[in-house]
Amino acid sequence: MKKTLLALLFVTTSSLFAADGATLYKKCAVCHGAKAEKKALNKSQIIQGWSVDNLVASMKGYQAGTYGGALKGTMKGQVANLKDEDIKALAEYIAGLK
Repeated sequence: MKKTLLALLFVTTSSLFAADGATLYKKCAVCHGAKAEKKALNKSQIIQGWSVDNLVASMKGYQAGTYGGALKGTMKGQVANLKDEDIKALAEYIAGLK
């Protein structure tokens, strides 16, 4: 009984802290648009239609300072505090936007 309760508690607690791509994207939507259909500040690529892998690679590149153009510095600040699970959730959400 104790093991079952502990397992249930762990699963419930873990899901409370799971990254939510839709919530994370609200901050991004200001520049990229609700469906990722805009060029951020009219300078970036349109990210709608990008694959999860491309989105993850670009966000990790921004974090490392190895990726980006005119908005490289801005984007580095935007993704600086994202954890790997946040990046994955965000990439999956963006890749699903149509």
